[in-house]
Amino acid sequence: MASITRQDALDYHRNGRPGKIEVSPTKPLDSQRDLSLAYTPGVADAVDEVKNNPLGIYEMTAKANLVAVVSNGSAILGMGNLGPEASKPVMEGKGVLFKKFADVDVFDIEINATTADEIVAAVKAIAPTFGGINLEDIKAPECFEVEERLIKALDIPVFHDDQHGTAIISGAALMNACEVTNRQFKDLHIVIVGAGAAAIATANFYVVLGVKRENIIMADIHGIVYEGRKVDMDKYKGAFATKRKVRSIEDALKGADMVLGLSAAGAIKAEWLKGMKPNPIVLTMANPYPEIAPEETRKIRPDAIIGTGRSDYPNQVNNVLGFPFLFRGALDVYATHINEAMKMAAARALAQLTKVDVPDSVLSAYNLKALKFGRDYLIPKPLDPRVLLYVAPAVAEAAMESGVARREIDIEEYRNNLIARQGRGQIVRNLIMNKAKSASPKKRIVFGEGRESKIIRAAARVQDEGIGIPILVGNPDEIRGIIKELGLNFDPEIRDHYNDPYWDEYVQAFYELRQRKGVTIDKAQSLLRSRHFFAPMMVKMGHADAQVSGITHEYADIVRPALQIFGTRQGASIVSGLYIMIINDKVYLFSDTTVNIDPDAEILSEVAILANDFAVTLGLEPRLAMLSFSNFGATPHPMSHKVSDAVAKVRKSRPDIVVDGEMQADTAVVDAIIEERYPFSQVKNANVLIFPNLGAANIAYKLLSRLTNATAIGPILLGMGAPIHVLQAGDDVEDVVAIAAVAAMDAESRSSRGY
Repeated sequence: MASITRQDALDYHRNGRPGKIEVSPTKPLDSQRDLSLAYTPGVADAVDEVKNNPLGIYEMTAKANLVAVVSNGSAILGMGNLGPEASKPVMEGKGVLFKKFADVDVFDIEINATTADEIVAAVKAIAPTFGGINLEDIKAPECFEVEERLIKALDIPVFHDDQHGTAIISGAALMNACEVTNRQFKDLHIVIVGAGAAAIATANFYVVLGVKRENIIMADIHGIVYEGRKVDMDKYKGAFATKRKVRSIEDALKGADMVLGLSAAGAIKAEWLKGMKPNPIVLTMANPYPEIAPEETRKIRPDAIIGTGRSDYPNQVNNVLGFPFLFRGALDVYATHINEAMKMAAARALAQLTKVDVPDSVLSAYNLKALKFGRDYLIPKPLDPRVLLYVAPAVAEAAMESGVARREIDIEEYRNNLIARQGRGQIVRNLIMNKAKSASPKKRIVFGEGRESKIIRAAARVQDEGIGIPILVGNPDEIRGIIKELGLNFDPEIRDHYNDPYWDEYVQAFYELRQRKGVTIDKAQSLLRSRHFFAPMMVKMGHADAQVSGITHEYADIVRPALQIFGTRQGASIVSGLYIMIINDKVYLFSDTTVNIDPDAEILSEVAILANDFAVTLGLEPRLAMLSFSNFGATPHPMSHKVSDAVAKVRKSRPDIVVDGEMQADTAVVDAIIEERYPFSQVKNANVLIFPNLGAANIAYKLLSRLTNATAIGPILLGMGAPIHVLQAGDDVEDVVAIAAVAAMDAESRSSRGY
């Protein structure tokens, strides 16, 4: 990451609308009727509903998705007691993280209160507005008392993130570090350098995990916290006063399994680590500079497992992995508290996620080529979008099981709802995934490029998520070696196209299929040495149900062999390529994006019909616009005539299809243009866009996917005589998994229709 200057930070906050947050309405307010519903007289009915049913406030208002981030600025990010005004940029930042990572709305509340009594009174007074309270940057020991009193007084979750966030995230790291080093919690000896809110809460959480309290030694600015010490002690710190006769951090570290740094840079000396046990766990989280630099630790203890609070080192212990998702799960079951069971569920979910293959989007965000569970990957990366889908359901389920939920939810349905919060693109992907998963029996998907790491990782996901049964084509020893290097728990079927038990059958079948197309037995043998022919022959011979290939080859290299073996599907004379485009939460289908370079009216009409029928399989109500540079004959030209002729052919062969054109692209997607200028049109607000040629379609989808926030899913091959689907060079693992799901969905659809 490039260094950030003070000016960069100031410009970020100052430029444009000052600050980092705003309030936006969630309901329309464009008419007199809207105004009457939003305020008077309609709002009176909502008031009455809440009066008669107190939990109705979660359904009638924003309370169910609203958290107060409260601070008095007495302990700002390690900068000290700077007061409430100075804390506001931090609290706004907290609000941004809540919204970005878990779609939780936040009001940041900076209060001019210094004593525990004042803070408690202020929060109690505002609590009816919120579904939860996140206490932030309040110094110890007041923060402990404030949280304890508010938890007892309020019936909504109260959570001091400075305490429990660090505890949960480092607890997840500790779970996995113990697994990697074959340790047991009950046997751990831990030294904690620091004795503030985070340190004490983390120590308490470790005790809940199973660490013995007497095996934890804590140190603060005055030295070891020991029984009988008089200087700077309170009941919270005193709970970890050791009875052992150690009075220095160096002595405490002798024979220790772990050191946890929650203090300041330089608080731990490298030579002190020499006395720790083999494979010591060293989590040093002072920011921006750890208590001891990882490079220094590595010199003294090359066997150490290292974590910090920084993003430029492995194992970043970052609270953003916790609080957004903890509150998300708590809010969604109307929880009265965040209890130990929910915190433990969050930590376990984080620990579990590290054992699942990491998406390419995460690797790209951190400029990594690979990442797998082990010493350098104990906790997920903060930018991993899957954290929401793992942690929030775990927290919600724990809340229900532990009795603090006031609302019961179906966890699988809840996961789908969380996917919806991540945007329309994820909804569509999930729809395709669910259709693939529902196939019975599971579809066998052959991946022609079985030795490619992306394909292997995607195939493992296909199996793990129940999308289908993957089959990899390639040398078994080579592929299994790559699987081992990737650290995957994956044992797929592998078919060697150079040494296959069905080789003779495949050659004979292909020869009989193509003998009148110039193919001899020798030629058949030669062609089937290519995985581009071998993989579709597996489908042809019934040894696979679908094929996915193309990540390392040209599109035509995959399509041409498939056409030679299968031809086009029943009722189709062409194949075409389609992309699902999600733009501003709207779903569009773009066709033909990959196959037909300059189609005539007949081919264009078939492209439209194939796109329409695919839209139906997605549950869309297709409205087809046949695009051109002209609107409804305004510019007579052979190119515009071709499009209008194609419209006529679609209507003649398929009168059930809602289609119109020729029309310009903005006419197709902007209602007002149709309503004001072309009210006769059968189509407005089109969602299936048929382009006049390959150049227009290809340019359109690539520009949108690169220059906007549009999500592209594809290419999806339509019209093929079997479920053969082609990847694009550069597709990431997520793309491959999505196309595999499309292939499984396609295979299931064909079997249900009898072809």
